[in-house]
Amino acid sequence: MEKYRRIFVIVLDSLGIGAMPDSPRFGDEGVDTFGHILEKMETLEIPYLRKLGMLNLHAAGKMKGIEKPMGRYMRLGEASNGKDTMTGHWEMMGIKTEKPFITFTDTGFPPELIAELERQCGKRVIGNKSASGTAIIEELGEEEINTGAMIVYTSADSVLQICGNEETFDLENLYRCCEIAREITMKDEWKVGRVIARPYVGKRKGEFKRTSNRHDYALKPTGLTALNALKDSGLDVIGVGKINDIFCGEGITKTYHSDSSVHGMEQTIEICNEDFHGLCFTNLVDFDALWGHRRNVEGYGHEIEKFDKNLGVLLDKLREDDLLILTADHGNDPTYSGTDHTREYVPFIAYSKKMEGGGELENEDTFAVIGASVAENFGVSMPEGTIGSSILEKL
Repeated sequence: MEKYRRIFVIVLDSLGIGAMPDSPRFGDEGVDTFGHILEKMETLEIPYLRKLGMLNLHAAGKMKGIEKPMGRYMRLGEASNGKDTMTGHWEMMGIKTEKPFITFTDTGFPPELIAELERQCGKRVIGNKSASGTAIIEELGEEEINTGAMIVYTSADSVLQICGNEETFDLENLYRCCEIAREITMKDEWKVGRVIARPYVGKRKGEFKRTSNRHDYALKPTGLTALNALKDSGLDVIGVGKINDIFCGEGITKTYHSDSSVHGMEQTIEICNEDFHGLCFTNLVDFDALWGHRRNVEGYGHEIEKFDKNLGVLLDKLREDDLLILTADHGNDPTYSGTDHTREYVPFIAYSKKMEGGGELENEDTFAVIGASVAENFGVSMPEGTIGSSILEKL
């Protein structure tokens, strides 16, 4: 018998809760995304996260936990060798990544890669450096528009990003160039985790604005995941936000594109009104993309507050046989140096109306307990080669 008919896994992208023992190896000594936000802002208006036990799990600033939290909570350590979006999400669903994805943060992309990209796309490349997406559009947007060139850049992540003005570059042409870039970067020495289309509008500096027509071209997962197992067993696997991109559609039965993290939560609330059977897997990217990478503490804090309001709505709509799991895929401490993700523990907070009380669980050393627990709930075997053990009996 299934314990839960529907499970909601919501990833608060980059909401880490403190450095792991191996964080110094990643250049991340002393990082703490949530804790440092609380210390800087002192308080956040997050009554529902507080009720679920988030502050019992990790308190800082002027905020403390409560006596009887509703949720069951613990820290999850990352078993994989990395701290990026794909590594974190893939591990949740059973894949351990041993070899981290290649980054080109310090050098830009090799001349041979750029030459091949120019040849196949028919456009001259400008940029080719690590940069903030909004900053490089301000710097080079006018040149791209006036000359027909193509802005290519990277970041601290394993990504190749291409900017294109929706009016002069054309959105479909931008997607075409990104598909070419994805094919080129399948070579081992150039293999980035994601190629990302970054469309924008505007005609001159000060007017440029990125649009929600972003599209990620990720590598396919290196093996089958819990999502494949669920789908193959006839269950619904609904992806909200970047989930479909992160898994290249593998194991997904229905997908929703989100314009923002607030929109992603609104979509999840609407899905909660539907009578599906299986998993709803949601990624809320704005914590990471808008605030973590830009080292904006207040913006990050207010994004958590916005999430909390919709969390209250979702909690009210959950059915008796629903399970909600809140987690993160890595850290991105907005008080830390640089613009990179940070190697951190992530929260695991579970809640169901059928639970008889909340409280602290024993910490786990892999995110993969999530996929394994979802699979066991639905009586599905995890694919061969996956990691993680179920903790369903604790939920």
